[in-house]
Amino acid sequence: MLSLPNRALTGACLWFCCAVAAAQASLAPAPPHEIATVVKVTPLPWFDRMAQGVQAFERSTEGVRARQYGPARAEPALQVGLIEDLLREQPPRALAIVPTDPAAVEDVARRAMARGIVVVTHEADNLVNTQADLEAFDNEAFGAALNERLAACMGGQGQWTSFVGTRGSRTHRRWIDGAVANAARHPGMALVEPLNESNDDAEQAYQRARALLQRHPGLRGFQGTASSDVIGIGRAVLEAGRAGQVCVVGTGLPARSRALLEAGAIQAIGFWDPRDAGMALNRLAHRLLQGQAVAEGTDLGVPGYRRLRVRPGAGRGVVATGDAAVVVDRDGARAYDF
Repeated sequence: MLSLPNRALTGACLWFCCAVAAAQASLAPAPPHEIATVVKVTPLPWFDRMAQGVQAFERSTEGVRARQYGPARAEPALQVGLIEDLLREQPPRALAIVPTDPAAVEDVARRAMARGIVVVTHEADNLVNTQADLEAFDNEAFGAALNERLAACMGGQGQWTSFVGTRGSRTHRRWIDGAVANAARHPGMALVEPLNESNDDAEQAYQRARALLQRHPGLRGFQGTASSDVIGIGRAVLEAGRAGQVCVVGTGLPARSRALLEAGAIQAIGFWDPRDAGMALNRLAHRLLQGQAVAEGTDLGVPGYRRLRVRPGAGRGVVATGDAAVVVDRDGARAYDF
């Protein structure tokens, strides 16, 4: 049995140890905020580039862990399942979603927000359950600018068609809306079999373009939206021996499109830097985690997102639009290394 002095000494030691542990706990860094970016599909060069921006954000932001995830195929159900797995197994403090189909993620985004998780999105300005959707630029204007390049190549005459990743993709549909509106300024252009789905897959784009060229011998133009579309379409045009006769424009990355641009099988590409978008999207989520507002003129400190235009969204959130669009031809694409 301990004597009274020994008991007192033991009690004092326990108190001291507890006090030291409490002090160490108070001095220890707070656990990092986890921001999970969920993209349409992985791997894909576009989203591989976006992951670089997510990683750069994490390196430059203290107290934040940032990760990027994506399903193996660009299918809405797979993306929703991935988000549900994250919420069940390792719920983040914030979700940054690039939806394959905005309507498909409404319910899981709503449930995340109900748990106090910040939700931001990209390419989904019609989403109800988001606190802020980040758009790189005015979508109709982007589609119209590419279509004007197509019209110039076609001399304003002939049949043309359009491709989308999926028909549920909000931004892809809006780019084509802008393209159709622009084509109406050229009465000689006729749209045939529009909204061909590629599922963000260059091989599927190739097979569909090849079939379209066979069904429509007079087809003179293609406008793609998914970053893989111009790759598949350009390959089909090149193999058909019609490079320079059939015009191809669409969203694409310079490095991936370069060979087909140089071969004359693609005439123009439009893009925004996915790395900058990944950085900006995570900065937007972090801003909301810190309780800061997203208002007209907000500067995310990323090129193309330094003076956001902000308007009410489809739900209680906002749509924040940057000015990050780039449209280039073969010569202009040489200035970019990604």
